[in-house]
Amino acid sequence: MADVTTPERPRQVHKHVQVREYVRGLIQGAEPGSPAPSERELVQHFGVARMTVRQALDALVSEGLLERVPGRGTFVARAKIDVQVRLSSYTEEMGRRGMAPGSRTLLARMEAAGPGVARALEIEEGDKVVHWQRLRLADGTPMCIEDAYLADSIVPNFLEQPLPESLYAELQRRDLLPTWGEDSVDATAARPEEAELLGITPGGPVLRIARRAFAGNIAIEVSRSTFRADRYTLWVPLSRPNQPVTRNA
Repeated sequence: MADVTTPERPRQVHKHVQVREYVRGLIQGAEPGSPAPSERELVQHFGVARMTVRQALDALVSEGLLERVPGRGTFVARAKIDVQVRLSSYTEEMGRRGMAPGSRTLLARMEAAGPGVARALEIEEGDKVVHWQRLRLADGTPMCIEDAYLADSIVPNFLEQPLPESLYAELQRRDLLPTWGEDSVDATAARPEEAELLGITPGGPVLRIARRAFAGNIAIEVSRSTFRADRYTLWVPLSRPNQPVTRNA
């Protein structure tokens, strides 16, 4: 008796997958910031429910291919820059990514150290500190606002000469290049003045990194940097200790 084989039914592709792959093809190679097809256009094109279209677009947003701008629409996402947690300067980090670093000085002055800065720099409250605030750029695009504080007793005459392009290069010239440090990371909303400088929506997400940097046992720098979260991803390498962790019974 001959074998009778039941023909395999063609696999049905879900509508939201069809929409997703259609949009993926449309935006492939498109310039960052280009508008994506609207939900209304996709609903009319495929004859599906708006929720189906939204599910497809949500998937592309999760992949980092699209980004939503409240009040404006959905656009081709700009590539994010990974922030690697290691002791290096902004100039070094941008150079590692093949991007042209730049900065604009917003403030450079001598101040009296407040309690927090004095404690972090291990000096007396009221001692003189250099406060250098810059808008940091990558290929001409605002990326972060950085406030750096340095004890005047450690970097004398810092403001009496042209400001350096790289703080760490200047510290290296003074034999004070940081050798270790500690970072504290927080995610919060951008204040209106920050949003204006960074070119983002007020209240949009920002990544704040507070750093203490040391050269040996000398506290060299305290900085507070505010990164735009739509262009940065925090990357943290992890490793397990060689010896397993034991617990008391």
